[in-house]
Amino acid sequence: MIRVLLADDHHLVRQALRALLEKADGIEIVGEAEDGREAAKLARRLKPDVVVLDVAMPILNGIQAAERIRRLRLPTRVVVLSMHKDEALVRRALRSGAHGYLLKSAVSEELLLAIRAAVRDEIYLSPAISRTVVEDLLTAGAIAEPVDAFDQLTQREREVLQLIAEGHTNIKIAKLLAISVKTVEKHRANLMSKLDVHDVAGLVRIAVKHKLIFLSE
Repeated sequence: MIRVLLADDHHLVRQALRALLEKADGIEIVGEAEDGREAAKLARRLKPDVVVLDVAMPILNGIQAAERIRRLRLPTRVVVLSMHKDEALVRRALRSGAHGYLLKSAVSEELLLAIRAAVRDEIYLSPAISRTVVEDLLTAGAIAEPVDAFDQLTQREREVLQLIAEGHTNIKIAKLLAISVKTVEKHRANLMSKLDVHDVAGLVRIAVKHKLIFLSE
C-alpha cells in the first residue's frame, strides 16, 4: 500500500485528487494540508511514502516545502503539481528533491504514474514539458549559469521573502516561523541588501519573478 499525503491550498482540488487516488488500487490517503508549512509538519509526523505538493501555496510554497521535507531525511518522496512548465521552476523543483513534476492540466492521467515512479525512486515529468527543458535538466551543471542574487539567499531568507510578499507583518512572520520580531527585521534588512532593493514592492517583484508566489494561480 502506497501512503500518500495531499497538499493544496484549494479544498476542492484536494477533494478531486483524493477522489482520483481513492479509486486506484494500492493507494491510501493518510492526510491533507492546505499550505507548505503544514505539509512539512504532517510529513514529519505521518511519514508517508509520497507527498503530492501544489507549487503555489501560502506560507511555504511547494518547492520550499519539498526542500524542508528533504532536510528531514525521511523516506518520503515528493511529487509537485503546477500550472507552469517554466524551465527554471522545473529545475528548482527537482533540485529541491522532488521526484515528479506534473502539469495540472494533465494530472488526472499522470498522477498515479508519477506516484508509482516516485516510490521506485524514479523521476517522472509530464510529457508536455518541452524536450529542451528535459535536456537542460539532464545536463544541469555542465554549463555555468549566471549568478543570481536570489540564489545566494538562505532557506530561511526565502521563507521570509515569501511571507513578506504575501503581505504578512513582521509580528505575524515572527509568529509563523517561531522567531523574534528582531530576527525578522534582520532577515528583511539582509534581503534588501542582498537583492539590492529598497522597499517591499521590490521584494514582491523578486518573489513573483522567482515563483515564490503566483499572482495568477
